Amino acid sequence: MQKHPLAEIFGYPANNFTPEADRHRVKRLCPFNNKVPNCTKDKAKDPLGVCSIFDDGKIIVTCPVRFRQNWIIADDAAAFFFPENAKWTSLAEVRLDDKDGRSAGNIDVVLVAYDDAGKITDFGSVEVQAVYISGNVRRPFEKYIENPKKFHDMKWDGPNYPRADFLSSSRKRLAPQLIYKGGIMNFWNRKMAVAVDRRFFASLPDLPETTKDKADIAWMVYDLALNKKSKQLDLIKYKIVYTSFEPALEIITRTEAGPIEKFITKLQEKLDEKLENGNSPDAPSLADIIEQE
Repeated sequence: MQKHPLAEIFGYPANNFTPEADRHRVKRLCPFNNKVPNCTKDKAKDPLGVCSIFDDGKIIVTCPVRFRQNWIIADDAAAFFFPENAKWTSLAEVRLDDKDGRSAGNIDVVLVAYDDAGKITDFGSVEVQAVYISGNVRRPFEKYIENPKKFHDMKWDGPNYPRADFLSSSRKRLAPQLIYKGGIMNFWNRKMAVAVDRRFFASLPDLPETTKDKADIAWMVYDLALNKKSKQLDLIKYKIVYTSFEPALEIITRTEAGPIEKFITKLQEKLDEKLENGNSPDAPSLADIIEQE
């Protein structure tokens, strides 16, 4: 069982001590097509160079830039957006405005198809959703960076142990992206691709699937696999799931209700506590309301 949560640091496994891995750690470089050569996660001057973590023995991608390895997400999205022989390219971090000119956020990657004259003929958006971390991952990261060869197999435990927070990743990040940016793309009748980690996708409720030609969204699900030759982890396509926009949005944003009896029990406990402390309810009773009338 893994002793600490760090799977990849600055693009390389914690136990990779090749010259390239050492160079990336010393120079704080990102090998996954970041907008600049260096890692910029969390803080540009003091980046948190953790690309993925171990959670219950499984590797989970926690940095959105990690999905840009070899740009396979662009190839997979283009196969969904455009005809097979289309000319296309990618544009990163494109601002999207609503009808009033207010920002609905930046689209991670926009793929544009164009004709021989360079005129855009079609486009589609690619959203990348990494997994949030609960707990403190910077502390083990900083400990490892002190001396990678000494601490690559360190035992890390105690409070605030870093864990994958799938629920926050879907509710606080993915759902708003679908509502705002996805809503605009769907209104324009343009397709959308969402790149996610395999374990994160498994945490989502079952989405009603459709065929590729009828789909509005392609869920591009990826995994990480060890390349024994390079001693790096390679991003590999696990599967692609096709859905319509509205059914998928409804499923993801819906909160399943628990038993009402449990909520009433909580209310009763709070009411009993308030009455036992000698406090009368703040709200008037029905009898008081009738008497006032």
